[in-house]
Amino acid sequence: MPQIAVIGAGYVGLVSGAILSDFGHNVTCVDVDENKINGLKEGVIPIFEPGLERIVKNNYYYKRLDFTTDIQSAVQNNDVIFIAVGTPPADDGSADLQYVLAVAKDIATHMDGYKVIVNKSTVPVGAGQKVKAAVQAILTERRVDYAFDVVSNPEFLREGSAVQDFMHPDRVILGAESDRAISVMKEVYRVLYLNETPFVETNIETAEMIKYASNAFLAMKITFINEVANVCEKVGADVQKVAKAMGRDGRISPKFLHAGPGFGGSCFPKDTRALVKIARDCGESISLVEATVAANDRQKLKMVDKIAGALGELNDKTLAVLGVTFKPNTDDMREAPSLVILPELVKRGAKLKVYDPAGRKEGNWRFAGIKDSLTWCDNAYEALAHTDATVILTEWNEFRNLDFDKFKEIGAGDYFFDLRNIYDKKSMVEKGFKYYGVGV
Repeated sequence: MPQIAVIGAGYVGLVSGAILSDFGHNVTCVDVDENKINGLKEGVIPIFEPGLERIVKNNYYYKRLDFTTDIQSAVQNNDVIFIAVGTPPADDGSADLQYVLAVAKDIATHMDGYKVIVNKSTVPVGAGQKVKAAVQAILTERRVDYAFDVVSNPEFLREGSAVQDFMHPDRVILGAESDRAISVMKEVYRVLYLNETPFVETNIETAEMIKYASNAFLAMKITFINEVANVCEKVGADVQKVAKAMGRDGRISPKFLHAGPGFGGSCFPKDTRALVKIARDCGESISLVEATVAANDRQKLKMVDKIAGALGELNDKTLAVLGVTFKPNTDDMREAPSLVILPELVKRGAKLKVYDPAGRKEGNWRFAGIKDSLTWCDNAYEALAHTDATVILTEWNEFRNLDFDKFKEIGAGDYFFDLRNIYDKKSMVEKGFKYYGVGV
């Protein structure tokens, strides 16, 4: 059974390392952040992800999972080295590979025998070859000739359901240049292989493209239904019924057909822009993805226009904002629609009372520029008290069952902007609300 190291104890690295240890492997997670590593040893999980804490604590207790800042020992004592560090977007939209390549060089500096180096980070097509070249250059400089393989093994984890996604994936992608590397990776994922999870074996470049193509397609699907929703509002159609009927078609499926304020998160915005850059760099146009990026930016501002159009002048208005993370069951605010919508509402004169079950810590610095117009609240009803309107931006489960009888007694206004369509318009109107959804 291969010994595994995962370099980078962020979202992807920690989830991957913890669950691989739960599969029975001995796994060492490596990170340069000493505070994070010490915290993990004490059971402090640095990210919000349902189900992860139990897995980390259990496998650390049984010594299948360990944490360290010592990359040298991690490289030398393990056979398979996962690279799971960030690839933040550069100014031109491309993925920044500096951290990936730095780790590749560290691996090459310390390796003392055959290693399988696995790109788990989302990287552009061609990154695998760059990692291979970086490793070989260091080995040549060291005047050693250790064999190694580079594998592309992209992740498809949804924040909020990453544990389930890793344990029960739709497929496992293995991009490699040798049968030896494929054989080792099948041992890494032996539990999934025995459960007959589909494995796709291909070259490195194809594996890298699969990740970008998959995310870009899903982003396009979200943007498509958002644009259909905008038309539905103008012609009197109901986008929820349109989407439901479309989803009944087996060629389409109902997934990602939920109209809203636009997509966000760490993957879709970054990966769509990166794919556009990849296409441009090789002299090709990928116009559908380019249009998706532009339309998603527009959608966020359309939500502000919807609110302002209904309320009129926002200068003397106080709005309750429920949810600021890009989706429920995560504390992640990267590229969240709220990062555009809230500052724009403040710019137009609104005061905001905000509640999110997990977003306050990150929101404190994300919204530092509008802090004088924003009040954080400890629960939904504190946010709703003495406001002119309610704005639902994230569909946390606790927002699906609001006690509307309380609204009048706490002074909540009757304007209700349900930007995730979690309530029925007819029922809300019957309750006396001026209801505004997306495409309904």
